[in-house]
Amino acid sequence: MPRTTLKRSLGLWLVALYGLGNIVGAGIYVLIGKVAGEAGLGTALSFVLASIVAGFTALSYMELSARFPVSAGATAFVHGAFNRSSLSRIIGILMIISGIVSTGVLARGFAGYAKAIVPFPEPLLILGVILALMLVAIKGIKESAALAAVFTFVELAGLGLIIWFGRNALIEGLAQPSQTFAIDPNFGLAGVLAGAFLAFYAFIGFEDMVNVSEEVKKPERTMPLAIIIALVIATILYIAVAIIAIATISTTELAASDAPLTLVFTRLTTAPAIIITLIGVSAAINGGLAHLIMGSRMLYGMAKRGWVHKKFAKVHANTRTPVVATVVIASATALSALFLPLTVLARATSLVVLSIFVLVNVSLFVIKGRPQKHQSNLRVPRWVPLAGAITSSCLIIFEIVNG
Repeated sequence: MPRTTLKRSLGLWLVALYGLGNIVGAGIYVLIGKVAGEAGLGTALSFVLASIVAGFTALSYMELSARFPVSAGATAFVHGAFNRSSLSRIIGILMIISGIVSTGVLARGFAGYAKAIVPFPEPLLILGVILALMLVAIKGIKESAALAAVFTFVELAGLGLIIWFGRNALIEGLAQPSQTFAIDPNFGLAGVLAGAFLAFYAFIGFEDMVNVSEEVKKPERTMPLAIIIALVIATILYIAVAIIAIATISTTELAASDAPLTLVFTRLTTAPAIIITLIGVSAAINGGLAHLIMGSRMLYGMAKRGWVHKKFAKVHANTRTPVVATVVIASATALSALFLPLTVLARATSLVVLSIFVLVNVSLFVIKGRPQKHQSNLRVPRWVPLAGAITSSCLIIFEIVNG
C-alpha cells in the first residue's frame, strides 16, 4: 500500500499571501509598541535595520528554496551544505522551538486585542485560540492557506486604513528623512539596535514558507518568487506604519499599550476602535496559524528523514496533514504562551531565528563554493549569504552583550 503523502495544492499567490499574512501578523500589530519603548523616536530606523538583516537572508532562502524544494527547509539546507545529520537535527529542533514560541507570542497578542471585545480571562483566550488554530491546521493545508489568505486581506486592510488616515504624517515624515530615520538622543544607538532586535521578529515568516514546499505546485519557481513578494510588501507597510505611529502617539503610550495600533487608529480617526481591534485579532490568528503549521511541518520533515521519532511523519489518510506533529506543537505552544511574558517570547524567538539564519547563510555560502552541485536557475551573488551571516551575527552579539 503506497504511503500517504502531502498534497500539492498551493499556487504562487496563495503561498505569497500565506507568507505575507505570517510576516505581517507576527509583528506590526503586536510588537510595534515594544519597539517604540526600546528605540523611542528611532523606531522607524529600527524597522529599517531589521528589514536589511532580514532582506539578505530572504535572498539566501530564495535561492535555497529553489535548490531544495522540500519540507523541513532549514534542516535540508544545512544538510545539503554539510551532510551532517546531527547538525541538521539541531537546526530542526531550533526551528520547532521558534515555531512554538512564535505562536505563543501571537496567542498572547490575540488575547491583548481580544480582551477589549470579550471580557474573558486571558488564559482562557490563549487556550481557546490555540485549540482553534490546531483544528484548522489539522483540517488541511489548502483550507489553512485559504483562511490565512482571508485574514491577510483583513490585516492589509487594517494597515491600509492607518496609512490612509495617517497619510499626512507619512508624507511629512518621508519629506524629512534625516529626522524620521534619526537616532533618538534619549535612547541612543543602543536603543535603536535593541529596537531592531525586537523589530526583527516582525520580519520572520518567510523562513516558515519553505516548510510547505512539498504542498506547493512547481516549488522550484513558486517558492522563491513568493518569498520576495511577501517580504517586499511587508517592509513597505511596516516602515510606513512605524512613521505614522511615532508621529501620532508618544512612545511612552505606545510602549504601555497591549493593542498599540488600536491606540494609533483612535487618534487618527473618529471611526469605532472596534474596527482595528478586530483586525488586530485577525492578524494574531493568522500569524499563529502559519507558525503552528511551520512547527508541525518541520517536525514531520525531520521524522520523514529519520531524525526524530517516525510517528511524527504519519500523515492522516483523509486530511493529508501530520496530525500527531500538529497536536504536539500546539500543546507545547499553549505552555509557552501561558507562562512566558510577551517580550521574553519575542526576544527568545528572535535569538533562535537569527541563529538559524546565520547557519542557513553559511550553508548557501558553502554550497555556492561548489557550483557543480544542486544547480538552480535562481541565484544570488556569493557575498549575499556572507552579508546575511555577518548582519545576523551582529544582532545576536549585541543582544547577548546588552540583553
